Amino acid sequence: MADEEPLPSGWEKRMSRKSGRIYFFNHITNKSQWERPKAGGNHNSIEPDKVRCSHLLVKHNQSRRPSSWRQEEITRSKEEALETLNEYIQTIKSGDASFESLASKYSDCSSAREGGDLGYFGKDGQSEQIFSKCLLPEKIKLRQ
Repeated sequence: MADEEPLPSGWEKRMSRKSGRIYFFNHITNKSQWERPKAGGNHNSIEPDKVRCSHLLVKHNQSRRPSSWRQEEITRSKEEALETLNEYIQTIKSGDASFESLASKYSDCSSAREGGDLGYFGKDGQSEQIFSKCLLPEKIKLRQ
């Protein structure tokens, strides 16, 4: 059955809170649709050799620049910052808030205005070195 086939890369199945209907969301293009995407479709034709990256930055008092648009002087410790990040992870996993809503409200990066969206990156040196190392492998790492 078609519903049992894996979705193409970048797509996930979601349920509408309003109607209860299943829809499909592409986190690469930020597009959604009611119809199940077909394998082999041009689901990533916009940027085929790149990935879209978002982050929620929680700075600490030992950060390279311990200030942000939210706070002139950041005084939290590195341990407190990691604890805060872990709380955000649990909030997202529980479904109590979306990554984008938390990033918009709490990220110490100016990308908060875009829900943490940093745009598309590839292996061509367009991103900070830490992102380049983590982007295209299958694993996402938590930078300490």
